[in-house]
Amino acid sequence: MATVITIIHVLVALSLILVVLLQGGKGADMGAAFGGASQTIFGSSGAATFLGRLTAAAAIIFMITSLSLTMIGSSKVDSVMPESAKPEAAKPLEAKPALPQETPAK
Repeated sequence: MATVITIIHVLVALSLILVVLLQGGKGADMGAAFGGASQTIFGSSGAATFLGRLTAAAAIIFMITSLSLTMIGSSKVDSVMPESAKPEAAKPLEAKPALPQETPAK
């Protein structure tokens, strides 16, 4: 399940990048990118509303897949190193008497 959501997530991220890059600035005309064609490429309303809605849809899907992957990833308690995942109980150290120190002869 996580693999399918990851694939969808990557595809949506790439499409979101593409859609954002296709949108022109405030003064740019979308027809200029296609050799001076009119705005009928994306319909009579122009590219602004179509690309805006496409961006919003891609952003919503991106957020849903991000949250889904986070929830799936946090529910697993797998470790790369399984032996270090189980902490051992600390054993109390035995108290040993101090060794007498030898004083050097003067």
